[in-house]
Amino acid sequence: MADTRIPPTAPAVNRKPDEPASRRTRKKQSRATAGSARMAALLVSPTLLVLTIVVLYPTLMALNESLYGAKGLDPATGFISATEPFVGLRNYADIFGEAGERFWNAFWNTTFFTVVTVALETLIGVAMALIMHKAFRGRGLVRAGILIPWAVPTAISGLLWRWIFNSDGIANALIGRQVLWTTEGFQAKVAVIVAEVWKTAPFIGLLVLAGLQVIGKEVYEAARIDGASPPRQFWHITLPLVKPALLVAMLFRCMDALRMFDLPYILIGAQKHSVETLSMLAQNEASNVRFGPASAYSVLLFLYVFLVALAFVRLLGADLIGDAGAGGRKRKGSRIPAALRRRTEVTA
Repeated sequence: MADTRIPPTAPAVNRKPDEPASRRTRKKQSRATAGSARMAALLVSPTLLVLTIVVLYPTLMALNESLYGAKGLDPATGFISATEPFVGLRNYADIFGEAGERFWNAFWNTTFFTVVTVALETLIGVAMALIMHKAFRGRGLVRAGILIPWAVPTAISGLLWRWIFNSDGIANALIGRQVLWTTEGFQAKVAVIVAEVWKTAPFIGLLVLAGLQVIGKEVYEAARIDGASPPRQFWHITLPLVKPALLVAMLFRCMDALRMFDLPYILIGAQKHSVETLSMLAQNEASNVRFGPASAYSVLLFLYVFLVALAFVRLLGADLIGDAGAGGRKRKGSRIPAALRRRTEVTA
């Protein structure tokens, strides 16, 4: 006879209610984000290590060295002291006294060269980019010719322009006058500016050319349909669309110009009041075994470059990194031709 007994009921187990799908999704996203963050940190760590070795450590050493003065005579022995005396912030305070006249001259020379050269390089570089972007026979040869000055080493460029600006050089032959370009005076500034612009304007032209090549032809076709003239196309289409690339080029050039050393040093010479920059001043102090003042000048130059770059990025950050930096907001001053808007609406 079959067993008809009912098996005992298993004790009830306290089960957690099913998790909502949204909570599980958030957990998965958080784990994925954490994994991505760890991978990003792992990939960036070699770069951070290199920057620490070549930037942070030398900067800290220069800051420490700037707190010490030059070696002098030890009054106890009458010999030169074996160690540098600790002077605190005296090397920085000296720039506000009579000894700071040379520093402020170098500071204003550096600022003058930066403003003038970057402005001229921007104008000439944009013109070069527009020329290189045009389709015509021999465009490759023209591009190579424009980019050659930028490829020439700065030391070679300085020697080349020194020969050009000699008293019997090509520059005086062209103007029909005898000008001593490589001596003290404003003409030395002009020589440095001409050589610097010739050397580095192609760099801005190259970056602007890269920005021009990503602009679609349909944008200009729509502007022509809308009746926009070439100057209006340049002002309202070309310039706004290449603005991020142009600003990045200007930022790089500003940082390079503020650290200008080799071109005026080779073209004009050392200890020339007219063209001495902060880098030249720091090098001259170090060559005369005044490492404390040299380090102080180097630290001040570092802060100057850092503040200029920070101001550049903060004031123009949205344009430097494009629409993403603006948080998806529409940038002010951007105008789209009416025909292009109509075409976009029809496509949508």
